[in-house]
Amino acid sequence: MHQALDRTHASAHRMAFHGARRIVVKLGTQVVLDAEGQPVLSRLYGLMETVAELRRRGTQPVLVSSGAVGLGARQLGVKPGGMAQKQACAAVGQGKLMSIYQEGFARMGLCAAQVLLTEDDFADPLRHANLRHTLDTLLELGAIPVLNENDTVSTLELERPSPGRTPIFSDNDHLSALVAAHLEADLLVLLSDVSALHTGNPGLDPEATPLAEVAFGADLQVNLEGTSERGRGGMVSKVEAARVAARAGVPVVLASGLVPRILDQILAGEPVGTHFLAAPKGA
Repeated sequence: MHQALDRTHASAHRMAFHGARRIVVKLGTQVVLDAEGQPVLSRLYGLMETVAELRRRGTQPVLVSSGAVGLGARQLGVKPGGMAQKQACAAVGQGKLMSIYQEGFARMGLCAAQVLLTEDDFADPLRHANLRHTLDTLLELGAIPVLNENDTVSTLELERPSPGRTPIFSDNDHLSALVAAHLEADLLVLLSDVSALHTGNPGLDPEATPLAEVAFGADLQVNLEGTSERGRGGMVSKVEAARVAARAGVPVVLASGLVPRILDQILAGEPVGTHFLAAPKGA
């Protein structure tokens, strides 16, 4: 159902990435922040430079960025425990997070646009239509939308779902998948601190091997145990989000955002990370 990293086979399905016009890129907390909660500006600016070059070539990139709670926690000098503290940290950190993107893209001659979302923006048909129109217009105007959940008013990303309730999205992995699906994106890239989906947790299992591709509808026989300490998604969330996007016809690449020029490698069709194949047209 899945296969180990095979450069020849993997690259064959990835050549279409070079022509992707609308791309959603999700940056995990570990990509945005270092272990002390400081923004890794060199890494972020490198990613922004690639995004800026894509924009100049006519591509329409959309960013979904984590990191607001971590940034706010450092600025406030707390380790947030309760819901109110997490929301307070998000309120402080979101401004800092957005300033990094606005200042960075401004130096590259581009405009970054903040878009904060809640579950209602996808559940309510009118709000969903307005969101789609806004994002389409921003992209047509040449702006770079930077999306995040509005943690100061929405708690779904900050807490576990209640029993019997299935949230529309509960973390930025799922948010990016929904955005990619509703924008009819050509590609979703999930960047975190892991190089690929493995058959097990490589930190615990020395025999765990990376997977080059996951076929649509495959029954993955892998151990997804282990989650990120600072991020809320973890590998289970990333796989579930990849399946959401794939069902909507959007191919997904899960790769490490810690690798320099990783977006360039992905869009060049290089066999990095794990490629989740999209549902066949008409399926």
